Amino acid sequence: MSLQTYSKLFITSILITLLSGKSLAQSATLTVNVDSKITQLLDLKKDLEKENKLSDGYTIQLYYGELDKANQTLRKYRGSYGNWPASIEYETPNYKVWAGNFSARIEAERALIEIQKSFSAAFILKPERRK
Repeated sequence: MSLQTYSKLFITSILITLLSGKSLAQSATLTVNVDSKITQLLDLKKDLEKENKLSDGYTIQLYYGELDKANQTLRKYRGSYGNWPASIEYETPNYKVWAGNFSARIEAERALIEIQKSFSAAFILKPERRK
């Protein structure tokens, strides 16, 4: 089962417990002990979803090569475009600069038209899902 399923199940069971207590007109005290790792996992999942690393989406590759040039490309991109997040990804032995996290190809194509004004070699790719 996925973390999302567990969290839905956990929330549902809490709601059922709270609502069943009210329907019988009994008062009770409920103590829920939540492991701190659950909160950390939920935060991690939220961050990964924000970066589109849990879904099958599209990104735009601006550069592939050495780290120094990748950092230059990233700075140039961030100075020109704030609409889409960008990051440097490492794939032995080179670095890639990826921009945007698009769920639909049409969104990526629209962004590519804009980005190619400054980065003519940019292209759309569909990264493999990370495990």
